[in-house]
Amino acid sequence: MIRASLSARRRTRELAELATGERVDVLVVGGGVTGAGIALDAASRGLSVALVEAHDLAFGTSRFSSKLVHGGLRYLAHGDVALARESAVERGILMTRTAPHLTRPLAQLFPLYATTPRSARLLTAAGLHAGDALRRTAGTPSSLLPRPRSIPAAEALALAPGLRRTGLRGGLLSFDGALTDDARLVVALARTAAAHGARILTRVRATDLRADHVLARDELSGDAVELHARQVINAAGVWAGALVPSVRLRPSLGSHLVLDAGRTGLGETSVMVPVPGSHSRFVFLLPQQDGRIYLGITDEPLAGDPPDVAEAPQSDVDFLLTVASAVLERELRPGDVLGSFAGLRPLLAADGTTADLSRRHAVLTDPATGVLTVVGGKLTTYRKMAEDAVTAAVRAATLPAGPARTANLPLLGAADRAALSTVEAPPRLVAKYGTEAPRVAALAEVDDELGRPLFPGCEVTGAEVVWAVRHEGALDADDVLHRRTRLGLVPGEAAAARERVEDLVARTLHGLAETA
Repeated sequence: MIRASLSARRRTRELAELATGERVDVLVVGGGVTGAGIALDAASRGLSVALVEAHDLAFGTSRFSSKLVHGGLRYLAHGDVALARESAVERGILMTRTAPHLTRPLAQLFPLYATTPRSARLLTAAGLHAGDALRRTAGTPSSLLPRPRSIPAAEALALAPGLRRTGLRGGLLSFDGALTDDARLVVALARTAAAHGARILTRVRATDLRADHVLARDELSGDAVELHARQVINAAGVWAGALVPSVRLRPSLGSHLVLDAGRTGLGETSVMVPVPGSHSRFVFLLPQQDGRIYLGITDEPLAGDPPDVAEAPQSDVDFLLTVASAVLERELRPGDVLGSFAGLRPLLAADGTTADLSRRHAVLTDPATGVLTVVGGKLTTYRKMAEDAVTAAVRAATLPAGPARTANLPLLGAADRAALSTVEAPPRLVAKYGTEAPRVAALAEVDDELGRPLFPGCEVTGAEVVWAVRHEGALDADDVLHRRTRLGLVPGEAAAARERVEDLVARTLHGLAETA
């Protein structure tokens, strides 16, 4: 447990060790899902590892996904069977071995209306059955992800009561994977890497990369540091090209809206709405376990340099509300939007629209500096991206590494679903912390203040704030609000919680400093 705990005290100690000239085997730049995955892959092979991140874990794209663990249906629609199969295999690994505690099966309903073209219905059904064949070849059991089937209108309405009734003829029902929280997956990866000896250093901004060293700045102290490694890997995602100019990306922006589930009339089943004029694109209404619905996703080219935090443009908001309203009894309006978020995809530059660009990943070697860069890909296949990047680093620097282990390496908190069902803690905590949930709950049991919600009607308690600071590397209130609890997805909730979170963070950091 201690080896896996990330804290301000640990960060200070480990950064000082590296700043004195200690050389690690692999230095990773970027603390998103790919960077954290690389740190874990390398550390679990017996290599010495450090990861630097300019902001916080999951600060960028990795907290702004659709929270889905895709089986690759869309890639099948584009005829990319290999990529679809890779997605299905990685989905199975996440859901059955590495992170059952952070994943869940999600029912997906494709409603069919009298106006739905027969060709669209047949094409969607064929894609779902092809995707199910990939599920079987990937070894994911049907008890976890049941086979797709056609359902009558009455069953469709039972699953999604808010559907528009006029003209409803039934639907196609399938199952895919979903994450409880994408940012929590990144935190679990980073902590598991730390348990294997990796140094995880947030608020350290890389400014210049070479194959064997990185010039950086400690964003807390302002001090310049030089960090040495046998091989540097650039995993900065959509910002990778700013660090290694030879990397050419064509970023796209994907917007989501946060809605109240009660206002949509939907239950626990997601609803997939075809985008007009497309045979392979859908808008998703994705129920979350906190009574919210995420409505997404757009896929538009990004103009200019990528910002640190992207925003959903009004055109995307209007588009999503209009498309989703086409299948709902009640029209969605701007007043229904509780919050919004937008992620940036680091797509490799190529001809065509961003919606059609391949989600394949690549590991590139910069000819001038020797830095390795991993780009492209998607959240579902982060583990394979990380494995390929570390394998390339081992070859490039002749590192003494063991075989890749992450396909069978459970993350902290993981257990099989039967074991998770017996964990003695509230189910909401088990879905976030897995087998560590009783430790979080215990904080509230010994201190009544930590058992209180952060504000009336909020499920998150003070115990989760203290846990985030003591064990998950949170250094300030924003880390807690935006990346450990996700209250920041709804601005009103973040504002209601901020004062108490700031107080709890300050007191916890002070306590850690006193015991140093």
